[in-house]
Amino acid sequence: MASASLQFFAFMLALFGVFGDITATLLPNWKVNADVGSNIITAITQMQGLWMDCTWYSTGMFSCTLKYSVLSLPIYIQAARTTMVLSCILSAFGICITTVGMKCTKLGGDAASKGHACFAGGVCFILAGIFGLVPTSWYTREIIASFLDQTIPESSKHEPGGAVYTGFISAGFLLIAGVIFCTSCFKKQQGAWIYPSKQHHFPSTEQESNAGYNLKDYV
Repeated sequence: MASASLQFFAFMLALFGVFGDITATLLPNWKVNADVGSNIITAITQMQGLWMDCTWYSTGMFSCTLKYSVLSLPIYIQAARTTMVLSCILSAFGICITTVGMKCTKLGGDAASKGHACFAGGVCFILAGIFGLVPTSWYTREIIASFLDQTIPESSKHEPGGAVYTGFISAGFLLIAGVIFCTSCFKKQQGAWIYPSKQHHFPSTEQESNAGYNLKDYV
């Protein structure tokens, strides 16, 4: 029962991780203009994401421009696009697979099949968490390096936006959920190996007793 509750908790973490992963991929505020120097008095908030760049004016106007050309983007943005999409796909597969493998569901067949499905879903979550953690870390590193570069003017400096933090938290949720699923499945299999089912058969004793009864019948 405790293992089933733990799997359900991991499944809820994975759901939050999937939703956060998709949200972080689509949000346009991976980096925002930093409020330093002369930028403090500006009435414009500029945001840059993986797919579009947006500008928010103090008057309430909001405009976005899509990034159509992929080759013109920096390499870290191209890598972030690819890895975040892979993270979303793997986490969605993990949700489908663990739904079959969880103990609290009636899908997946016998216990061995459910255990294998649970382990496969946990691996998908771990890979999704890694794919989500790599682009957010790389993107943050580029933002910090650009911010600390003295040759870049203050008007062109940015700081991490909400999408980066959402990506970090989502990757953490997916990693924790994947480890819980894989660990619960491993413990179950290990217990089966250490404590095998005890089935005692005494064919010789039964044969001797049957032979004794046969001999008595002839006396």
